[in-house]
Amino acid sequence: MGDDLKSMQVFISGRSYPLKVKDGEQAVIQNVVDELAEKIRDFQLTYVNKDKQDCLAMALLTYAVDNHRLRQSASSLQVLSEKVDKIDLLLNEALV
Repeated sequence: MGDDLKSMQVFISGRSYPLKVKDGEQAVIQNVVDELAEKIRDFQLTYVNKDKQDCLAMALLTYAVDNHRLRQSASSLQVLSEKVDKIDLLLNEALV
């Protein structure tokens, strides 16, 4: 690992996790941890009969679905961009 890594500790659902992060990313990671804590808290309030592990799993699933949707959206944008480029090329060829 490089010398530009910093040590930090995050707390998720009452447990401590040591991390090595790039210099300057501590704030971003802490924001994600805070957002995750809020999501877990929301699940605990909504599903009072579920334990912490269930709420962690539901929060993870939420993030995984969001990530999947973003990747699909980016892929769709790439395909659309390629189609627009082809149309642009055809139009340029037709004008010559």
